Amino acid sequence: MKTPINFIRKNLIIFIAALLLLLFALSSCADAIQYQYDKNIASVGFWYGLWHGIIAPISFIISLFNNKVAIYAVYNNGGWYNLGFLLGASISIGSSSRVSKSRSRKII
Repeated sequence: MKTPINFIRKNLIIFIAALLLLLFALSSCADAIQYQYDKNIASVGFWYGLWHGIIAPISFIISLFNNKVAIYAVYNNGGWYNLGFLLGASISIGSSSRVSKSRSRKII
């Protein structure tokens, strides 16, 4: 029989391991700064904006320690990139709200 403390401890270890794995996976995708005035840089659009918005919290933390990482691509195509970035940021930052509803038990 599993004791509740061991069960909770095991789930906590699994959760922390999964969170660290996700952190490392997303941080590997942080976008590096490229030269803004280089003519050979192709502008990025909606899908890159969506991805950059999703990884924005991770990119922000990395950008505090590494000057070659940015959270926003300056070589974008304008409105579509901004829309994707906004949607991506709302997915990653806005989805942390609590959506569960607690039930109350009635004692008869």
